Amino acid sequence: MQTQLAEWARDTDDGREAEEILRRCVHCGFCLATCPTYLILGDELDSPRGRIYQMKQVLEGVQPTYVTQQHLDRCLTCRNCETTCPSGVEYGKLVDIGRRLVSDRVQRPWYQRWLRGALRHLMLSPAFGPLYRVGRWVRPVLPAVLQGKIAVPRPAGPIPVHAQRHARQVLMLSNCVQPAMLPSIDAATQRVLDTMGVGTRFAAKSGCCGAINFHLDAQASARDQMRANVDAWLPLLESGLVEAVIVNATGCGGMIKDYAHHLQHDPAYADRAARLMPYVLDIAEFLAPMAAQVRAKMRRTPGRTAFHPPCTLQHWQGLRPLTERLLADLGFDLQTFGEAHLCCGSAGTYSITQPTLSKGLRDRKLQAIQETLPDTIVSANIGCICHLQSGTDTPVRHWIETLDEAMHG
Repeated sequence: MQTQLAEWARDTDDGREAEEILRRCVHCGFCLATCPTYLILGDELDSPRGRIYQMKQVLEGVQPTYVTQQHLDRCLTCRNCETTCPSGVEYGKLVDIGRRLVSDRVQRPWYQRWLRGALRHLMLSPAFGPLYRVGRWVRPVLPAVLQGKIAVPRPAGPIPVHAQRHARQVLMLSNCVQPAMLPSIDAATQRVLDTMGVGTRFAAKSGCCGAINFHLDAQASARDQMRANVDAWLPLLESGLVEAVIVNATGCGGMIKDYAHHLQHDPAYADRAARLMPYVLDIAEFLAPMAAQVRAKMRRTPGRTAFHPPCTLQHWQGLRPLTERLLADLGFDLQTFGEAHLCCGSAGTYSITQPTLSKGLRDRKLQAIQETLPDTIVSANIGCICHLQSGTDTPVRHWIETLDEAMHG
C-alpha cells in the first residue's frame, strides 16, 4: 500500500514503523473472515482492513474524529488477522500506534475518561484485592451485569512452604489481578512445579505487566511498569539464581513478550528488554519438555474437556499447537469445536468498555463449545476464564488447575 505521510509523522519512530507495516498490506481482504467484530457488525470500518485505512488517513494528515476512535476501540486486539494475513502485516503493532495518535487528537467523552481512569486505578491499586473480596460477599444482591464480573472463588489449597529447597528456581508474576480474582491458579501452578522439583519465588519491586495501562490510553505509564519489571527480573535471571519467568496468564505473557518491541526506542532499556525475552515462558512451554515425567506423577487423567485457546496464546504467542499437544500428552480428553480461532470477547477490560459486543462473542463461543458436551472447559488466561464462566454453568478453569487436581486430588 502506498503512503504519503504527513510532515509531522515523517522521520518519527511511530511514522517509520507504521509506514513499514502499511506498505505490506495489499488490501486482499483475507482478514475480514477472521475478524470477530466484522463477523458481528458487518461494517468494513470495523475490520482490520477498514481500520488500517483509517489509520493510514490519520498518518497522512486527516483529522480523526470520535467515530474513528470508536472503530479502533471496538478492535479486540486479538491479532487473529495476523494469523490469517498472507503478507505478514503486523496489525497489532499498527493499531497500538493508531490508538495512541488518535487519543492525542480526540478527547473522549467525560464518562469514557472516567471509566477508563477508574478501571486503571482500581485494578492497579493495593485496594483491589480487599474490594474484590467485598464484592464476593455482596455478589448475590448485585445486578446481573456486575455478578458476571466477580468470579466465584475456588479453594486455593496449600502453597508449597519449602520451595527454596529446590535447585531449580523460577519467577512468577506478582502484584497482578489474578491472585485476587482466582488465587487457585497461582497455587495450582506452584504445587505442580514443586512436584516437578522446581521452586517458585516472586521478585521484589516487580508488578503488573503493563497490559491494563497500555490498553486504557496510558501507554507511557505501561512502559514505566515494563521498565520496573526488567529491573526486578533481569539481574536474578542473568545471575543464574532463577532460570525463567513463568507466566500462567497468557494476556500477561503476550504483553511481556512484547517488551523488547515496546522499549526498542529507549536507549537505557532496549538492550535489557531484548535480553529478558528468552527467559519469559508460558507455563505450557516450561512443562512441555517434561510431559512424560509430569504424566507419571498424575494419579488420574482428566475427563471430557474443551480447551478454549486464548487469543494471546494462539495469535500473539503462537502456542496453541504446543499447548494442545501437551494437554493431549497428559491425557486430557480434548473435544474439538468450531470457531476455536475466534475471540471469546474478554480481551482484558473489553467486556466492560464494550459490553454488548463482548457478550455476543462470549455467547457465540459458548454455543460452539457446549455442542461437544464437555465436563469441563479449560483455558489459559484469567480474563477468558471469568468471562466464559459468566455465561455457563459448566465449570471453566485454567488447565493447570485441572492438572493439579489430577496430580494431587
